[in-house]
Amino acid sequence: MGHAVRSGLMFCRTTPITAADHHLGPRMTRQRLILAAAGGSAALLLGAVWFQYVLGLFPCALCIWQRWPHLAAVVLGALGLKVPGRVIPALGMLAVLISAGIGGFHVGVEQGWWAGLESCSGQGLAGMSAATLLDPLADAPEPVRCDQVAWSLLGLSMAGWNVLASLALAAIWWRAARKPA
Repeated sequence: MGHAVRSGLMFCRTTPITAADHHLGPRMTRQRLILAAAGGSAALLLGAVWFQYVLGLFPCALCIWQRWPHLAAVVLGALGLKVPGRVIPALGMLAVLISAGIGGFHVGVEQGWWAGLESCSGQGLAGMSAATLLDPLADAPEPVRCDQVAWSLLGLSMAGWNVLASLALAAIWWRAARKPA
């Protein structure tokens, strides 16, 4: 217990090895944490674009709103790698928390806990002008309703997964803000 072999040499720890020794410890520098957080937001954005353009699951208004804070987090991540201090990671954390808040609101709309926004109604032809209706080149899909779940995994919609992922990313940004530059 507490012994390890490294490079053929035996060394002894004075304390037992615990689960705490295997966390994101000192090797997770501020820059690595920022890369992880901004990379997580970039991955979420790429996933959303993949669902939209490859799978044909068009986003509703709230889905689009959830993307903007992640884009801001990616930009803040690029800045945070060059700018020292705690402000940039704190802003990154705020950005993903905003996305989590919008996602939480979206989950509530999907579950019928509260009403959505007017832009989420997807009323088909009701909101279209006569010119749009008569335009043969208008090949836009019907607006997507925010109160309908288009895709889910393990009982959670994309908005629900965004809430969980955004909260996890906020924790990473928080750790980055606490690390020295």
